[in-house]
Amino acid sequence: MHWIALRWPPELLADTALPMPPPEALGWWALQFTPRVAWVDDEALLLEVSACERLWGGRLSLMRELARTNPAPVPVQRAQGATSRIALARLRMFARGEEPPADAPSGLPLDTLSAARDHLDVLANLGCRTWGEVAALPRGGLTRRFGKELREALDAAYGLRPESHAWLTLPDAFEQKLELPALAESAPELMWSANRLLSALQIWLAARQRGAVALELQWTLDLKRFNGVDLPPHQQVTVRTAEPTQDMAHLRRLLAERLALTTLAAPASWLRLRSIETTPWAGASTSFLPEDNRKGDKLHELVERLSARLGAQQVLRAVAQADHRPERQQAWVPALHKPRPDARPTPGRPKAADGPLGGQRGHEVPSVGAIYPAWLLREPLRLDMEGERPCYQGRLRKLVGPQRVEAGWWGEGQPAVRDYYIAESPKAGLVWIYRERPSSCFTSEAPRWYLQGMYA
Repeated sequence: MHWIALRWPPELLADTALPMPPPEALGWWALQFTPRVAWVDDEALLLEVSACERLWGGRLSLMRELARTNPAPVPVQRAQGATSRIALARLRMFARGEEPPADAPSGLPLDTLSAARDHLDVLANLGCRTWGEVAALPRGGLTRRFGKELREALDAAYGLRPESHAWLTLPDAFEQKLELPALAESAPELMWSANRLLSALQIWLAARQRGAVALELQWTLDLKRFNGVDLPPHQQVTVRTAEPTQDMAHLRRLLAERLALTTLAAPASWLRLRSIETTPWAGASTSFLPEDNRKGDKLHELVERLSARLGAQQVLRAVAQADHRPERQQAWVPALHKPRPDARPTPGRPKAADGPLGGQRGHEVPSVGAIYPAWLLREPLRLDMEGERPCYQGRLRKLVGPQRVEAGWWGEGQPAVRDYYIAESPKAGLVWIYRERPSSCFTSEAPRWYLQGMYA
């Protein structure tokens, strides 16, 4: 058996402003090295590595890897031993700046044994100051005088009996709660403690090989009633990402944006972070080509951050629609909106009638997509007429067309039967116009002309 004891000095944590992951999260991090991990006396993390140390290249390589991947903002103190109590005793001596004795465990100071700390004065009066001196006392008398815990601890320390610990396990879903160091009066004040929970989330995601898609940050209100109004016990914000991520910097920015727009109903005392949705994490792909490794935020991360800051309805994206009417070929939806998996294109999608009206057989007319302008008006503008010629900042001269579109008969609204032209205006330049054909060939109503687009 071989044990490693780890400790993060609390005296160094006071000198750093960086958040410390919760103790449970530190145990999750250690599970990547060995499945036998336990917290002892809320002081040290113990790892039993005899069965897996060769997978890391030996004990020295494993110790270096523990130091390199340390998730805390302060260096980790490390010690080794044949049993967990020997490793813990050496760690306590290292923390005090003392050199371990050569004849371990017999020469270890008695105050480094947890089971002996309540009896140090009595044992000192008996002349016992090391583990070996206490172990040399008669077993029966030692048990009757000090209880069986001390004798059992010594037997486990000398390897005379098996050790038992409450081994840590990795939960299936992430949920961590912590008490705030002081009552938070505003939502942004929650971010410092939220960073501790995000650090724990990063460790859990790496251990589970998952990517976060949706998270909920919840805080407990310290008051049940405020200004004569009953308050809910909790408030929360939810953060969603377009793609699974393990990037805590991106999640931290999203949470900060959401909290900046949130008002606390009352001071908060507790904070909880839980995962709502996660997916398997495929990892980040790398490339030798420099253009594939560009620095900066990804596009979807920028969209998510702007949506959190400005509101989901203020950041839109265009979605193509199955319609030949130019004004209905796209719709603007929130950028973070995901289409339903069962969404299908509109059935019976028609095809535009591409033949010219009254043209000679064999005359080629550009396709609808070829004559589309770069800018469409929000609503088509009806044009004035001079005789049979439409006008827009002067009389229009038709250059290309007609291009017929017949659509809309299968859905809501009026069907569109139009002849499109590219025309030239004396002042506006090239414009895109159409003539609305009457729905019946027997009507005497004059055709109406509309302006729908402009060319640069």
